[in-house]
Formats: sequence, structure tokens, C-alpha cells
Amino acid sequence: MPRIYLWGSSQIPNFIFKIQNPMTQSTQTFTSTYTWIWQGFPICYQMQGNSGPAVVLVHGFGASWWHWRKNIPVLAASCRVYALDLIGFGASAKPLPGEKITYSLETWGQQVADFCREVVGEAAFLVGNSIGCIAILQAATTNPDIVLGTALLNCSLRLLHDRKRPTLPWTKRFGAPLMQRLLSIQAVGQFFFSQLAKPQTVRKILLQAYANPQTVTDELVDILMAPTSDPGAVEVFLAFTSYSSGPLPEDLLPVLSCPAIILWGTADPWEPVELGRELANFPSVQKFIPLEGVGHCPQDEAPELVNPILQDWILGFSSAPN
Repeated sequence: MPRIYLWGSSQIPNFIFKIQNPMTQSTQTFTSTYTWIWQGFPICYQMQGNSGPAVVLVHGFGASWWHWRKNIPVLAASCRVYALDLIGFGASAKPLPGEKITYSLETWGQQVADFCREVVGEAAFLVGNSIGCIAILQAATTNPDIVLGTALLNCSLRLLHDRKRPTLPWTKRFGAPLMQRLLSIQAVGQFFFSQLAKPQTVRKILLQAYANPQTVTDELVDILMAPTSDPGAVEVFLAFTSYSSGPLPEDLLPVLSCPAIILWGTADPWEPVELGRELANFPSVQKFIPLEGVGHCPQDEAPELVNPILQDWILGFSSAPN
């Protein structure tokens, strides 16, 4: 059973992190995380690799750079890899909503763009999972100079968005706004979060999202659980659950000026692959690659499939004549 020997929560100093992989009997070592100050707030990120094109990895809702732990060392063999915690998540700052920060995809998109300018220092390949896909698309469309290409892994379709709600079954059409109103009541929202932020609940959710139950390990549960105890974590969660506006992938892909590829786990219970395929119709999308029998987080569930695809795409694009 895999274990994290030192966890990177915002309440623990930076040290060396080691993860044992029982499938290969190997140990991956992550050096101390780095801190970048963005708009006055500390942002946590990881960096590996000394040469090659720059790659920035962006996690989904409730996750952190640790969700890329199985990808960073592989990609770093030929690239300079950065993985950051979006503000409000992981070991990054979690300011209360309204304290100079609005938790929105526009905010996270600007954070990614500023990270590329201030930390990476050049245009990069952006890779996202779930909501992270929308964040990198937002960054790429509003700041085209900072991106070489985008890779979307099970892009969030934002099916509960205000504009999509009329197309949903009546139970979700009326149930989602009702739940949002209930969670906006402070006592109700805090109680809901306290029940959600339990190892057994997190494991149940992961077993829905991951098609292969063997990949839902104690390590993974620990990764998602640790930041939930940080000050502000409840408020960030509740702020995003009430967020039903902002950009949709079909808004951003038509104006994307760089090439994109889409990888999609076909067993994703939250983002149906048949709807995901429709995104391949936009001219900026070079490839749509289905990953058979894989769930919502293919980079973590099936890195043996995802890593070679990303490597080939990044290095192939980088070596292509201009």
C-alpha cells in the first residue's frame, strides 16, 4: 500500500517528499516545493527537469499538484515541468472569498498566465484535468503569447452551468439551484463540508470517478484530504459550489489560437465521452484520443497511457519546423 512519507499541506514546511509505488517497487522523490507570491498570496508549485520545452500542469477541483505525481518525473526526463496549486487549493493560499480574490475560472486562468510569465519565463505547453482544462483554456485565449499548445484531460463540460441547465433532466435542473441555496446558509454549508471531508466519503467519491478501484489508494485519499483542514478550505469549496457562470469549453475553443489535443477516459461518470467528442469539432483541436475503460482523472489512473501521449505530442510539436 503506497504511502506519502511527508505531506505537502500548507501547514507543514517544505521538505523532501517520497512516494513508493508498489506496482514497480520504485520510489519517486520530490524535492521541496517552491513558493511564488501572486497578488500578495503564496502559491505552491513543484518543478522538475533541466532542459526541453516548458510544460505547466494544472489540476482539477479539490486537487493539487500532487495529482500529477505519476506524470512529473516521466515528463521531466525531456521537459522542464511545472505543476502549481491553484489559489484556494492544495498548499496554496486560501483567502476568504471577497478578500481580493474571486474564485472563478477567470481568476485561475489569469493565475496560470501570470505563472508562465513570472515563473516559467516563456511560453509553455499547458496540460489540465477537469476544471483545470477550463483554466488553461482561459489563460490561453486571453494571453495567447504564453502558450504553445494545450492538452485537455477529461475537460469539465460544466453541465450545471446556468446556460446548460435548461437541457438537464428536471431533477438536476431544479435540484442543483436548491442545493446551492442550501449550501449558502453558513451552518448548512459547514456541516455539509464536514461530512464530505472524511476519508471514507472521499474514497467513495473517488471510486465513482476512477474506473479501476485499485488506483484509489490510501495515498490518493491522503492527498485530497490534507488541504481540507486548512483555514479557508470550507469557504473556497462553498464559493465554487455556488459558481454556475463563467466560460464554457465551447466558448473558448473557437477562439483558441494554439493547437489542442483532448484525452478522454471513456468510463468517466461525470463528463460523458459522447459529449466530450463534440469538442473535437473545433478547428483548434488536432486530436481526440479516447482512453478506453479509464475514468475522470486519467493522468492518475492510467499514467502508462497518458504519459507517452503527452511526451510524443509535446516533443513532436517542439521539433516540427515553424
